[in-house]
Amino acid sequence: MKKFNVTGPCFPDKHYMVDISDRLRTIRGMVDDGDYFCINRGRQYGKTTTLKALVKYLAEDYLVLPLDFQAIPSGRYESGETFSKAMAGVILTANEWMGVEIPTDCIDAFKRLESNDKDYVDLDSLFKILRKWCASSDRPIVMMIDEVDSASNNQVFLDFLAQLRLDFINRDQIPTFQSVILAGVTDIKHLKSKIRDESQHKVNSPWNIAVNFEIDMTLRVPGIKTMLDEYAKEHDISFDSEMVARAIYDYTHGYPFLVSRICQLIDTKLVPEVFQELSLAWTQHGVDEAVRLIMYETNTLFDSLVGKVEAYPELKGTLREILMEGEDIDYNPYDVGQSLLFMYGFIRNKGRKIVIFNSIFEMLLYRNFISEARESNKLLQSAAYERKDYVSGRELNVPYIMERFIKYFNEIHGGEISERFLEKEAREKFLIFLSPIINGSGTFSIEEETRDHKRMDVCIHYMGKRYVIELKIWRGERYNEKGEAQILQYLDHFGLDTGYLLSFSFNKEKEPGVKKIRIGERVLYEGTA
Repeated sequence: MKKFNVTGPCFPDKHYMVDISDRLRTIRGMVDDGDYFCINRGRQYGKTTTLKALVKYLAEDYLVLPLDFQAIPSGRYESGETFSKAMAGVILTANEWMGVEIPTDCIDAFKRLESNDKDYVDLDSLFKILRKWCASSDRPIVMMIDEVDSASNNQVFLDFLAQLRLDFINRDQIPTFQSVILAGVTDIKHLKSKIRDESQHKVNSPWNIAVNFEIDMTLRVPGIKTMLDEYAKEHDISFDSEMVARAIYDYTHGYPFLVSRICQLIDTKLVPEVFQELSLAWTQHGVDEAVRLIMYETNTLFDSLVGKVEAYPELKGTLREILMEGEDIDYNPYDVGQSLLFMYGFIRNKGRKIVIFNSIFEMLLYRNFISEARESNKLLQSAAYERKDYVSGRELNVPYIMERFIKYFNEIHGGEISERFLEKEAREKFLIFLSPIINGSGTFSIEEETRDHKRMDVCIHYMGKRYVIELKIWRGERYNEKGEAQILQYLDHFGLDTGYLLSFSFNKEKEPGVKKIRIGERVLYEGTA
């Protein structure tokens, strides 16, 4: 029976996979056109899985040379000589173990190059053999290099790419590869900033012939549904696969690792710990529980993202502005910081504005921003100390949470109340207060459509239940009525009958506290801080 896989590439005969045949057809078109391009996406985005499937997809018409630069030790990038010998060895390995067809005279030439310790060797020695191979092959050759990041800090690698570029430009006269495909997190257009300063930048740089790779590699709801239907058939169970696929997509925005990880956890970890049988786990509640488990685990994807945030303080500042301060930032493809955030998978372009890529990344970032205040923040300490008072059985007592937060907030920050303070910090204070209360048993997500200086909708997921709280800056009674109408829409969307509004007011005559009101058949608890 197949499994959901989150480590290494996926194989259709062993793993549940979303069908990527449309993606392969589109990439095949780029190969047919003779393009030189880089598949650069965030960590665990399905790049290697795509490349392995592409090797088989192209095999009938092309000879594919699949290389992985992780196979070349870092010491072999010291010079053109050591790199060329290492490349010859990697190509010979592809011939011996992967069945890549290489003419006998070229095999002999690669062997002589690899073992040469007498004559002068450089990149040109390597390219002479590659050109001879391309000229004699009965099929066009596609060079495919995975994990180019492992080589991206080395000048000799750029020299190698520059030589590939030169041959591509002159391919009407010089035999070369049909197409070159590079894969990694780092776009080759960014490599120059990692190695050379501007004084060293050359006109014949390797990145200015690369065709943009604009293929969407996220997993969409129809594809996830089809995968879940296959799973349900193999396990002889029935569930609403479209609803579950939509719930998974809402959390992940189709990020491949996260889609597979949610499915893997539902399949292997929720029965009998949370649900009595497997069919009951494939529900909205089951997806929520899987996400909760993800948020309290460590994995290589999260390690990579958090590492990037800490390594680039300017990127961290931008992410904080979006999440905590509700900044509305226009998409600018020439902004270096935005380019890095896109490259590492933190953000996406939505309606010409940049937003955090998905809800899970948001929760990860919120958690890390909040944890920075753990040692000294009095709100967090107060909430942690009284945590048991806010939970009744398996339910949160949200009105009491609001009531106690208002009390502590005004005691601690009452002297700082101003419109600017509220816009930049007030909602962050509530999330800090909420964090230890739901820690380990729940998560929260933010509705991206409402995150701005004026308002923010928080959806708490706790023990199979949802609580929707609108946080807003008090702008008067008319604006408050709009907030009430908005939260009623959310209650309808989630099938809830109780909602919560928490307003932050800098009016000195305000009456802090929580009141209960009824609007039709729904109940709203409105708090003022």
